[in-house]
Amino acid sequence: MYTILGKRKLAQGIREYVIQAPLVAKAAKAGQFVVIRLHQRGERIPLTLADWDAEAGTITLVVQEVGKTTIEMGHSFHQGDALADVVGPLGGPSEIEEYGTVVCVAGGVGIAPIYPIARALKRAGNRVLGIAGARSQGLLFWLDRLSEVCDELIVTTDDGSYGRKGLVTEPLKELVQGGRVDRVWAIGPAVMMKFCSLACREAGVPVIVSLNPIMVDGTGMCGACRVELDGQIRFACVDGPEFPGDKVNWDLLIARLSAFKEEERCALERYQELLKEAKA
Repeated sequence: MYTILGKRKLAQGIREYVIQAPLVAKAAKAGQFVVIRLHQRGERIPLTLADWDAEAGTITLVVQEVGKTTIEMGHSFHQGDALADVVGPLGGPSEIEEYGTVVCVAGGVGIAPIYPIARALKRAGNRVLGIAGARSQGLLFWLDRLSEVCDELIVTTDDGSYGRKGLVTEPLKELVQGGRVDRVWAIGPAVMMKFCSLACREAGVPVIVSLNPIMVDGTGMCGACRVELDGQIRFACVDGPEFPGDKVNWDLLIARLSAFKEEERCALERYQELLKEAKA
């Protein structure tokens, strides 16, 4: 049922998949995610919806190959192959209203999930300012799509290989301190979202972030995706994934993201060994 209808490389280690999932596509909204499983022995991983087509019955996922499952997906799953499971849409959708002027900030692969949010905000009548950043030009993608839904798009790279040299937080600070900004969305690495949230708090601008803690079932049963907001425990899968960035305990979240690094390293090494044995 969950056949891969299209697969293409977007950037270094980043691929786009168009997957047949009609029930998910029919119900999908900006900000939501799915949990996928490659095969019967595979782990469950959450991926934010990057796009969908209700009429065609397809969803689009953008996957960065950083661990065993995402690398296996890139190496072994191609157009015509099918995933074992696609569960969703999960999580609460973005709160889309006509706020006025909004800023959508994306870091790295966060460009993919920020796109449908920016599109929905634009359709709601907002003036949308976009900021997209990556370490280098080779990691940028979908800038044409973002440009279509943003009134203005600022692009940054850490090394200055494309656009403005520097971090996404720098133009964000200029925007929130220099003029009227009614709301900010920020999606990307946890450290990036932390400093975007600090910049917005200093300027008194509400900021929404999409959190990516460790997740297992995606339905609020396991408790693995718990995050702390103003001293209260929330679950990203059912209470989020979007939360007010100024209320998040970022230090705790970042620490939890590293909790299983050794296990993740071992799983990747075992998979790479199996690939070598298969080629021998």
